Amino acid sequence: MAVASAEVTPYALPFKEPYETARGVLDRREMVLLRLRDHDGLTGLGEAVPLSLRGGAGVGQVVEELRGWDPGADPVGMSPPARCAARTALLDLSARRRDEPLWRVLGADRAQPVLCNATLVGGPPLHVAQQALAWEADGFHTFKLKLGGEADAEAVRMVRQALDPSARLRVDANGVWDLETAERTLAELAEQEIELAEQPVATLEEMADLRPRTVIPLAADESVAGPEDAEKALLLGACDLVTVKISKTGNPDPGPIANRIPVYLSSALDGPVGIAAAAHAAQTLGGPLAHGLATQRLFAGSIASVACQLEGDRLHLPPGPGLGVEIDAAALEAHRL
Repeated sequence: MAVASAEVTPYALPFKEPYETARGVLDRREMVLLRLRDHDGLTGLGEAVPLSLRGGAGVGQVVEELRGWDPGADPVGMSPPARCAARTALLDLSARRRDEPLWRVLGADRAQPVLCNATLVGGPPLHVAQQALAWEADGFHTFKLKLGGEADAEAVRMVRQALDPSARLRVDANGVWDLETAERTLAELAEQEIELAEQPVATLEEMADLRPRTVIPLAADESVAGPEDAEKALLLGACDLVTVKISKTGNPDPGPIANRIPVYLSSALDGPVGIAAAAHAAQTLGGPLAHGLATQRLFAGSIASVACQLEGDRLHLPPGPGLGVEIDAAALEAHRL
């Protein structure tokens, strides 16, 4: 497939309120939009989300990589966010040329709305519980709490007490606990009927030590960035499942990991292109777990005129071929870095 031109645009979306996790606080999310055009004028979109709180490549490096990339070459040597943007744009362009939605190109038989969890920003327990009630009022039934502070157990208790008893709770410490803290905290939380704990400790080896010490299922996040890591997780017996962020793995297709271990998808606080790519990818996965793809509602703006839409806790794909996303030129210019 011949690409006539490539355009790389760094931009940032502000949060409605600061996004607080155990690894730091963000006031905005910096991203990079990639647009590939063919000789017929069709455009394929990709998006890179540098994982700035995790020590990965920054926006400057990603922009440099994408501007120096030959779209006719395999992007394997680039950082995961840049590789994700390149592969997504190529897939989007190919699907648009075929006049097919991306989920079909990825091998799914059908598409349906994606069940999503609420993402609760860290903070004082009362504030976290208030967030949970607001998401619940909008139709959400699964809630993820960002932990790693001194009031973790209190925050979880307050959220559990505030919500309907049928609500599902999951927790995410982003790997900041040591083994003893993780064991102690998860033991405190066990009576709150926690669905799963994401990356409670930093490494797969530590997760393998922790797993027999807790009744809460463990999900790897930061420690699984590709199929080799998934194989290692299986060998060690480190976790029950993996959450995949496409900018973390560098691949909009979760199949190489999902073929080895159960997977659900999470947002890396993506913009509309990354969310759409993950929502299409979710069509290839089975299982009852909610995906962490409702994070668009955390932002105070967008660069898209057409994007995925949330109705309650279900994320609906945009119509049209490829990703289905259309960029609002004025909005992109307003958010350009």
